Amino acid sequence: MSYKIIVDSCGELTEEMKASGHYETASLQIDVGGHHIVDDETFDQASFLKIVAETEECAKSSCPSPERYMEGYHCEEEHVYAVTLSAELSGSYNSAVLGKSLYEEEYGEKDIHVFNSRSASVGETLIALKIAECEEQGMTFEQVIDTVEAYICEQNTYFVLETLETLRKNGRLTGIKSVMASALNIKPVMGATPEGTIVQLGKARGVKKALAKMVEEVTVQVQNSEQKILAIAHCNCLERAKEVKKMLEEKASFRDVIILDTAGISSMYASDGGVIVVV
Repeated sequence: MSYKIIVDSCGELTEEMKASGHYETASLQIDVGGHHIVDDETFDQASFLKIVAETEECAKSSCPSPERYMEGYHCEEEHVYAVTLSAELSGSYNSAVLGKSLYEEEYGEKDIHVFNSRSASVGETLIALKIAECEEQGMTFEQVIDTVEAYICEQNTYFVLETLETLRKNGRLTGIKSVMASALNIKPVMGATPEGTIVQLGKARGVKKALAKMVEEVTVQVQNSEQKILAIAHCNCLERAKEVKKMLEEKASFRDVIILDTAGISSMYASDGGVIVVV
């Protein structure tokens, strides 16, 4: 069966994924400091971080339209999947589901499934890779859905950021007592709940200690690590990401490791120096 996987642009694609012809990005958009930025291959992280640093106002994002998803579904491939940001954090999931309804009204029935990643960034990347793996194994459409939904349930997301301001100002930290200890350089270790909301897992003084604490959290939670891909996304801090990889590999073995630079939406939320780990 031919298949296509649409990933909203909070999910980074590896060069191999881009070259395979199976993946397509549905771009979110960012408005900050009078600039309108489309999160596609034209996104310039250095320029974006400079604008953010020079702007008082908080960057705002908007998700792809239902029509954009509908267009993506209108293709030759028989099986079409969409992978979106956590429905708790973005309207992208609802947009993709509505796009499916619009497609069916216009063109009739088709095998389309929308996955709520309950994650973001490289969490979406891993889900997209899992879909492709299932398809390449010759699974039926229903088997792919069941296998990938089960995979999403056991996936864990962690992150340490230099600042939580963008998440806080955009209302993504509801229910979390804001960590206002910046004078003490307290850095929280954050993660995703099974539902896809953000939760604080711990905290430490300084980024280095927070990253070490995050590594501890990952190794306590991960099961059958040798069967899993470890994915690390970083916003403009490759050496920090490599250090996290090294710390994790000292404690567990993984099937593979992917390190990616954050695209636009992930850069907006992770902010300069942020590191995201999904396994």
